[in-house]
Amino acid sequence: MFAASEFVKRAVRSRGDEESDELSLVAIRDGIDLTNRSKAFRGGSMLAWFGGISVDLREAELAPDARLSVHTLYGGIDLKVPAHWRIESSTKAINGGVDVPSTPPDADAPVLSLDGLAVFGGVSVRD
Repeated sequence: MFAASEFVKRAVRSRGDEESDELSLVAIRDGIDLTNRSKAFRGGSMLAWFGGISVDLREAELAPDARLSVHTLYGGIDLKVPAHWRIESSTKAINGGVDVPSTPPDADAPVLSLDGLAVFGGVSVRD
């Protein structure tokens, strides 16, 4: 598994920064800490494999139909979102955990759809 992670780490690079509307973050045996201030955040993808990703979206504005795909393998993803966003998650866990707020705010609130899988790892969403 270590050799496979080394191959993927060299082959797949992260894309996106503080102003990006779409992120493609990959943390393999390392970590990523990012604050995003996008004016129309559309989502993207995140992979944490023996690593961690922390993304603060509290200063971002959500675009319609925003979707974020999150995957962990012995890693973790922590998302900080504004309290007024509604999170709709179909993320599954196998020997791991997914913690998404269950109390939906206003029905007219902007929606971020999450999908993905946490294997021996976790995904956390909080405000």
